[in-house]
Amino acid sequence: MDKLIIRGGRPLHGEVLISGAKNAALPELCAALLTDQPVTLVNVPRLQDVATMLKLLRHMGVRAEHGADGTVQLDAGALDQPEAPYELVKTMRASVLALGPLLARFGRAKVSLPGGCAIGSRPVDQHIKGLQAMGAEIVVEHGYMLAGLPAGRSRLRGARIATDMVTVTGTENLLMAAALAEGETVLENAAQEPEIPDLAEMLIRMGAKIEGHGTSRIHIQGVERLSGCRHQVVADRIEAGTFLCAVAATGGDVLLRHGRADHLEAVIDKLRDAGATVEAGEGFVRIRGEGPAFQRLKAQSFRTTEYPGFPTDMQAQFMALNCVSQGASMVTETIFENRFMHVNELARLGAHVQIDGKVALVEGVAQLSGATVMATDLRASASLVIAGLVAEGETVVDRIYHLDRGYDRMEAKLRGLGADIERSK
Repeated sequence: MDKLIIRGGRPLHGEVLISGAKNAALPELCAALLTDQPVTLVNVPRLQDVATMLKLLRHMGVRAEHGADGTVQLDAGALDQPEAPYELVKTMRASVLALGPLLARFGRAKVSLPGGCAIGSRPVDQHIKGLQAMGAEIVVEHGYMLAGLPAGRSRLRGARIATDMVTVTGTENLLMAAALAEGETVLENAAQEPEIPDLAEMLIRMGAKIEGHGTSRIHIQGVERLSGCRHQVVADRIEAGTFLCAVAATGGDVLLRHGRADHLEAVIDKLRDAGATVEAGEGFVRIRGEGPAFQRLKAQSFRTTEYPGFPTDMQAQFMALNCVSQGASMVTETIFENRFMHVNELARLGAHVQIDGKVALVEGVAQLSGATVMATDLRASASLVIAGLVAEGETVVDRIYHLDRGYDRMEAKLRGLGADIERSK
């Protein structure tokens, strides 16, 4: 099992290229199921979750090739098995995104209930409720969602759907299904994360009729068929935010190519409030700071919430920064009920954090010390890497297969910025 060995204390300098967003690439790979024509996606990151999704698509009969340049060629014209089995779904919740496209195009689908990080309950009932409103008949048995259309119907029908909560994958699933439905669909309480309008722009290139994407109300006028397209995956705002926190913690001067400051306003505002110097322009973000974080940054309290608020996917990384900043801070997690698993591991490095329900109380310390720690989920892994980059001595981060699910060659990118970090068996 791979691990990362980090010798901390080095500031980061140089440029880093931000990869395509995992949370945009995964639904866009599934969007290729909506057409029998070839689809090309550009800037697809090389991640374990992407590899799992491609394996799932190939299992269904989709021809899929991931080139060395990050281009993925997809052709679902010969798809003959609209089923997502448990063996391919158990490690990745995003595989539920096959349900809407399969049902919309083929009128039937069999998709296993999904797995993924153990950060809390993420039910698929909103997906099922929305598709049922569009006329689907869905039952859950033996761990599978069995979906189909009533006798005599060949297409889903448009509907007004108001989800009980803001759900990113739910919005994506229903958006893709509605693109091929008969009539108009209105998605109320839709998620507004940047990955949603990026998916919508891809669907529009395929011939879909969509308005309001990026707002809480999306209008979709269904069409009979969609065509192939070429689409570039939006840059990964969470990877960019992770590097910003790493540089803020270690010090240095780093330019993030393809960074989208407009997708990271809540995080950048907190970094600036802490005392970091952050500049942004078209296609780049730059962060600068010299000396130990404890001497120049003040810890910041924050509360995670849906976009455009502070993202839950950045909570662990910013907490790691607070651990080495001056003062006390309060971190409130409102999205997932089990997303403080990194706290015990940060404590092994010398961090002072206490948990009280949904709130973590952080008291900054002047220095962390290296130790062996264990990654528990994707973003927790990133927080431990950041802490290891700051800590005195050697830090070993075990079980980094979690990290590989969402970061494209993180250790190589950090090495390019001057970090002393290596992967080992």
